[in-house]
Amino acid sequence: MAINRVPVLKRCRALGIEPSVMGYDKKSNRKSAREGKKVSEYGLQLREKQKAKFIYGVLEKPFRNYYEKADRMKGMTGENLMIMLESGLDNVVFRAGFARTRREARQMVDHKFFTVNGKKINIPSYLLKAGDVVEFVEGARSTQRVKDIFEVTNGRLTPGWLDANQEAFSATVKNLPTREEIDVPVNEMLIVELYSK
Repeated sequence: MAINRVPVLKRCRALGIEPSVMGYDKKSNRKSAREGKKVSEYGLQLREKQKAKFIYGVLEKPFRNYYEKADRMKGMTGENLMIMLESGLDNVVFRAGFARTRREARQMVDHKFFTVNGKKINIPSYLLKAGDVVEFVEGARSTQRVKDIFEVTNGRLTPGWLDANQEAFSATVKNLPTREEIDVPVNEMLIVELYSK
Protein backbone atom coordinates (compact mmCIF):
# COMPACT_ATOMS: atom_id res chain seq x y z
CA MET A 1 0.00 0.00 0.00
CA ALA A 2 1.37 3.42 -0.94
CA ILE A 3 1.79 5.87 1.91
CA ASN A 4 2.24 9.60 1.39
CA ARG A 5 4.90 10.75 3.85
CA VAL A 6 5.14 14.38 2.65
CA PRO A 7 4.30 16.76 5.53
CA VAL A 8 0.74 18.04 5.11
CA LEU A 9 1.56 21.74 5.55
CA LYS A 10 4.39 21.53 3.01
CA ARG A 11 2.07 19.89 0.47
CA CYS A 12 -0.69 22.44 1.17
CA ARG A 13 1.78 25.27 0.56
CA ALA A 14 2.98 23.72 -2.72
CA LEU A 15 -0.59 23.29 -4.00
CA GLY A 16 -1.88 26.61 -2.66
CA ILE A 17 -4.46 25.01 -0.32
CA GLU A 18 -5.48 26.36 3.08
CA PRO A 19 -4.52 23.79 5.79
CA SER A 20 -8.07 24.10 7.21
CA VAL A 21 -9.37 22.16 4.15
CA MET A 22 -7.42 19.17 5.48
CA GLY A 23 -8.64 19.74 9.05
CA TYR A 24 -5.50 21.47 10.38
CA ASP A 25 -5.87 24.81 12.12
CA LYS A 26 -2.23 25.76 11.62
CA LYS A 27 -1.13 28.65 9.45
CA SER A 28 1.97 28.72 7.33
CA ASN A 29 3.67 32.07 6.85
CA ARG A 30 6.20 30.76 4.35
CA LYS A 31 5.57 31.38 0.70
CA SER A 32 5.75 28.71 -1.96
CA ALA A 33 8.85 28.87 -4.16
CA ARG A 34 6.59 28.57 -7.21
CA GLU A 35 4.67 31.77 -6.53
CA GLY A 36 5.02 34.41 -9.19
CA LYS A 37 6.15 31.95 -11.85
CA LYS A 38 4.08 31.66 -15.02
CA VAL A 39 2.35 28.28 -15.19
CA SER A 40 1.37 26.63 -18.47
CA GLU A 41 -2.18 25.49 -19.19
CA TYR A 42 -1.12 21.88 -18.65
CA GLY A 43 0.56 22.89 -15.37
CA LEU A 44 -2.70 24.45 -14.12
CA GLN A 45 -4.70 21.35 -15.07
CA LEU A 46 -2.18 19.05 -13.39
CA ARG A 47 -2.19 21.15 -10.20
CA GLU A 48 -6.00 20.93 -9.94
CA LYS A 49 -5.82 17.15 -10.29
CA GLN A 50 -3.07 16.95 -7.65
CA LYS A 51 -5.14 19.15 -5.33
CA ALA A 52 -8.19 16.88 -5.62
CA LYS A 53 -6.08 13.73 -5.16
CA PHE A 54 -4.31 15.20 -2.11
CA ILE A 55 -7.46 16.57 -0.41
CA TYR A 56 -9.37 13.29 -0.76
CA GLY A 57 -6.33 11.03 -0.25
CA VAL A 58 -6.75 9.18 -3.55
CA LEU A 59 -3.89 7.71 -5.59
CA GLU A 60 -3.57 8.02 -9.39
CA LYS A 61 -5.14 4.74 -10.52
CA PRO A 62 -8.27 4.92 -8.32
CA PHE A 63 -8.62 8.60 -9.24
CA ARG A 64 -8.61 7.74 -12.95
CA ASN A 65 -11.21 5.02 -12.24
CA TYR A 66 -13.40 7.62 -10.50
CA TYR A 67 -13.03 9.89 -13.52
CA GLU A 68 -13.98 7.13 -15.98
CA LYS A 69 -17.01 6.19 -13.86
CA ALA A 70 -18.04 9.86 -13.62
CA ASP A 71 -17.68 10.18 -17.40
CA ARG A 72 -20.12 7.29 -17.95
CA MET A 73 -22.72 8.79 -15.60
CA LYS A 74 -25.45 11.24 -16.66
CA GLY A 75 -24.74 14.94 -16.20
CA MET A 76 -21.49 16.91 -16.03
CA THR A 77 -18.39 14.73 -15.65
CA GLY A 78 -16.59 17.19 -13.35
CA GLU A 79 -19.55 17.53 -10.99
CA ASN A 80 -20.08 13.76 -10.90
CA LEU A 81 -16.40 13.29 -10.02
CA MET A 82 -16.55 15.78 -7.12
CA ILE A 83 -19.78 14.23 -5.78
CA MET A 84 -18.22 10.75 -5.86
CA LEU A 85 -15.08 11.96 -4.04
CA GLU A 86 -17.20 13.79 -1.46
CA SER A 87 -19.41 10.74 -0.75
CA GLY A 88 -16.49 8.46 0.20
CA LEU A 89 -16.77 7.00 3.71
CA ASP A 90 -13.57 8.66 5.00
CA ASN A 91 -14.73 12.08 3.78
CA VAL A 92 -18.18 11.66 5.37
CA VAL A 93 -16.51 10.70 8.68
CA PHE A 94 -14.40 13.89 8.48
CA ARG A 95 -17.37 16.09 7.50
CA ALA A 96 -19.52 14.68 10.31
CA GLY A 97 -16.91 15.73 12.89
CA PHE A 98 -15.96 12.14 13.79
CA ALA A 99 -12.28 12.85 13.02
CA ARG A 100 -10.07 15.92 13.42
CA THR A 101 -8.34 15.64 10.05
CA ARG A 102 -8.93 13.87 6.76
CA ARG A 103 -5.94 11.59 7.39
CA GLU A 104 -7.27 10.64 10.81
CA ALA A 105 -10.67 9.85 9.26
CA ARG A 106 -9.00 7.54 6.75
CA GLN A 107 -7.02 5.79 9.48
CA MET A 108 -10.08 5.32 11.69
CA VAL A 109 -12.08 3.75 8.85
CA ASP A 110 -9.08 1.51 8.15
CA HIS A 111 -9.06 0.39 11.80
CA LYS A 112 -12.77 -0.58 11.73
CA PHE A 113 -14.10 2.23 13.92
CA PHE A 114 -17.32 2.54 11.90
CA THR A 115 -20.30 0.62 10.62
CA VAL A 116 -22.44 1.54 7.60
CA ASN A 117 -26.07 0.44 8.01
CA GLY A 118 -24.93 -1.90 10.81
CA LYS A 119 -22.12 -3.54 8.80
CA LYS A 120 -18.42 -2.99 9.66
CA ILE A 121 -16.66 -1.31 6.74
CA ASN A 122 -12.91 -0.70 6.63
CA ILE A 123 -12.64 0.67 3.07
CA PRO A 124 -12.06 4.47 3.17
CA SER A 125 -13.18 4.88 -0.46
CA TYR A 126 -16.50 3.04 0.13
CA LEU A 127 -19.12 5.18 -1.64
CA LEU A 128 -22.16 6.09 0.45
CA LYS A 129 -25.66 6.60 -0.90
CA ALA A 130 -28.58 8.72 0.30
CA GLY A 131 -30.07 7.19 3.45
CA ASP A 132 -26.89 5.41 4.58
CA VAL A 133 -26.18 5.60 8.33
CA VAL A 134 -22.59 5.74 9.60
CA GLU A 135 -22.07 4.84 13.27
CA PHE A 136 -19.17 4.27 15.64
CA VAL A 137 -18.77 0.62 16.64
CA GLU A 138 -19.79 -0.04 20.26
CA GLY A 139 -16.23 -0.55 21.51
CA ALA A 140 -14.95 2.76 20.15
CA ARG A 141 -17.62 5.01 21.66
CA SER A 142 -16.21 5.20 25.17
CA THR A 143 -12.53 5.56 24.20
CA GLN A 144 -10.53 8.63 25.17
CA ARG A 145 -9.61 9.20 21.52
CA VAL A 146 -13.25 9.66 20.51
CA LYS A 147 -13.87 12.01 23.45
CA ASP A 148 -10.83 14.10 22.41
CA ILE A 149 -12.06 14.23 18.81
CA PHE A 150 -15.54 15.42 19.83
CA GLU A 151 -13.96 18.09 22.03
CA VAL A 152 -12.08 19.49 19.01
CA THR A 153 -14.81 19.08 16.36
CA ASN A 154 -17.82 20.12 18.47
CA GLY A 155 -18.18 23.54 16.84
CA ARG A 156 -17.47 22.37 13.30
CA LEU A 157 -20.21 23.06 10.78
CA THR A 158 -21.76 19.98 9.20
CA PRO A 159 -22.77 20.31 5.53
CA GLY A 160 -26.51 20.42 4.76
CA TRP A 161 -26.55 17.03 3.01
CA LEU A 162 -25.34 15.30 6.17
CA ASP A 163 -27.16 14.86 9.49
CA ALA A 164 -24.56 14.26 12.23
CA ASN A 165 -25.45 13.50 15.85
CA GLN A 166 -22.45 13.25 18.19
CA GLU A 167 -24.60 12.18 21.17
CA ALA A 168 -25.87 9.19 19.19
CA PHE A 169 -22.41 8.57 17.62
CA SER A 170 -24.05 8.45 14.19
CA ALA A 171 -24.41 10.40 10.94
CA THR A 172 -26.99 9.98 8.18
CA VAL A 173 -26.46 10.89 4.53
CA LYS A 174 -29.69 12.79 3.83
CA ASN A 175 -28.92 13.06 0.11
CA LEU A 176 -25.84 13.14 -2.10
CA PRO A 177 -24.25 16.60 -2.16
CA THR A 178 -24.64 18.98 -5.08
CA ARG A 179 -21.55 20.74 -6.45
CA GLU A 180 -22.63 23.98 -4.72
CA GLU A 181 -22.54 22.22 -1.33
CA ILE A 182 -18.95 21.02 -1.81
CA ASP A 183 -16.66 23.75 -0.48
CA VAL A 184 -13.40 22.31 -1.81
CA PRO A 185 -11.11 24.74 -3.70
CA VAL A 186 -10.80 22.58 -6.84
CA ASN A 187 -11.71 23.58 -10.39
CA GLU A 188 -12.96 20.24 -11.67
CA MET A 189 -13.31 21.53 -15.25
CA LEU A 190 -9.51 21.67 -15.52
CA ILE A 191 -9.32 18.00 -14.42
CA VAL A 192 -11.84 17.06 -17.11
CA GLU A 193 -9.79 18.98 -19.70
CA LEU A 194 -6.63 17.17 -18.58
CA TYR A 195 -8.15 13.69 -18.87
CA SER A 196 -10.04 14.35 -22.11
CA LYS A 197 -6.87 15.15 -24.09
